[in-house]
Amino acid sequence: MNIALLGYGKMGKVIEAIAIERGHNVVLKVTNETGAYNLNDVDVAIDFSVPSAAVENISNCLNNSIPVVSGTTGWLEHYQDMVKLCHVNNGSFLYASNFSIGVNIFFEINKRLSQLMTDHVNYKASIEEIHHTQKLDAPSGTAITLAETILTNTNYKKWSLEPKHSDELPIIAKRIENVPGTHEVSYVSEIDSISIKHTAHSRQGFGLGAVIAAEWIVDKKGVFSMKDVLNIG
Repeated sequence: MNIALLGYGKMGKVIEAIAIERGHNVVLKVTNETGAYNLNDVDVAIDFSVPSAAVENISNCLNNSIPVVSGTTGWLEHYQDMVKLCHVNNGSFLYASNFSIGVNIFFEINKRLSQLMTDHVNYKASIEEIHHTQKLDAPSGTAITLAETILTNTNYKKWSLEPKHSDELPIIAKRIENVPGTHEVSYVSEIDSISIKHTAHSRQGFGLGAVIAAEWIVDKKGVFSMKDVLNIG
C-alpha cells in the first residue's frame, strides 16, 4: 500500500524503514517545511508529527477520505473533534498514545491491577515515566493513558505532576538522553509494594505497531484503538 508519513523525525524514519521492509511504498513525507500537500495516490497516512500540527494533519486526511493512524501526543484536548469529523465523513481514524504491542499488553495488566486495588486504599499509587530529552510533552501520552485507567478504578480524582492532595495521582516525568521510553506503575503501603514496569529498548516496537495499525485500518470505517488492532480486552 502507499503510505503518507505526516511527520518525518526519528519516529518517521523508523516507520519508513519498517514499512518498506514489509513491502509498502512511502509516497509522501511531510515535515514542518513542506507547506501545503495533497494526498493523491495515498492509501493510508501515519501521523507522528508535533502537537501543533496533528489536528490539521488528521483533519486533512479525514476530509479527503484517507484512513489515518496517529501517534502524536499533546493535542488530545481536540480528540473528540477528530472523532466527530471522522463520523461526519464516514472515515477511518485510529489514535494510540503508544503503538508498541508490549505497551498495549501492559495497559491491560495496568487495568487489571487497578481493578484489584480498588478497595485497598492503604496502597498509594504513582506513575513514573522516563523519555529522551527531545520529547516535547510531559507527562507522556502513555502515562496519561495509564493514569486514566487508574482513575476509573480507584478513588483518585485526577492525575498531577505536582500533586497537592491525597486524591491526586502523582505522575513523575523525567527526561534523560537516549531513553526510548520507560513506564512504571507502583502501589506502595507500609507493609509492601507492588510495581509493574515496561521498558522500551528502541523505537522499533513503536514503529512496527504503527505500520501494523495502518495495515489493519486501511479497509475499515470508524474510530479505533490498538485494542481493536490487537484484539485485546
